[in-house]
Amino acid sequence: MSITKDQIIEAVAEMSVMQVVELIEAMEEKFGVSAAAAVAVAGDAGAGAAEEQTEFDVILTGAGANKVAVIKAVRGATGLGLKEAKGLVESAPAAVKEQLSKGEAEALQKELEEAGASVELK
Repeated sequence: MSITKDQIIEAVAEMSVMQVVELIEAMEEKFGVSAAAAVAVAGDAGAGAAEEQTEFDVILTGAGANKVAVIKAVRGATGLGLKEAKGLVESAPAAVKEQLSKGEAEALQKELEEAGASVELK
C-alpha cells in the first residue's frame, strides 16, 4: 500500500510540535541529511527565481491635452488639495500613488488614462 503526499501532510498536521520535531530528527538520522541544509538549498534556489511583483507604483508621465480633468482625477485618487494636485500633474513624471496592489494600480491607471493622462506602472 502506497501513502500519498496528501496523507503524509494530513498526518503531520495532526501532530503536536514536539512530535514534528521528533519526526524531523528521525528523518535526519535515517537519511543522513540536515533539514537546515535543505532549507538553505531551497532558499538559494528560490532567490534565483524571478519573483512576481506584488506592489506597484502609478507614475504620471504626462498630463495630456485635458490637464484640468487629470488634476481632478489625481485629486480624487489621492485626496490632495487643488494646489498640490496641480503641482503633481505639472511636475510629471511623478508618482501619483505607491505600493498599490496590481488591481488597485490598474484601476487608477485606467481612471487617469480616461482623463487624458499618460500613465505607467512600475
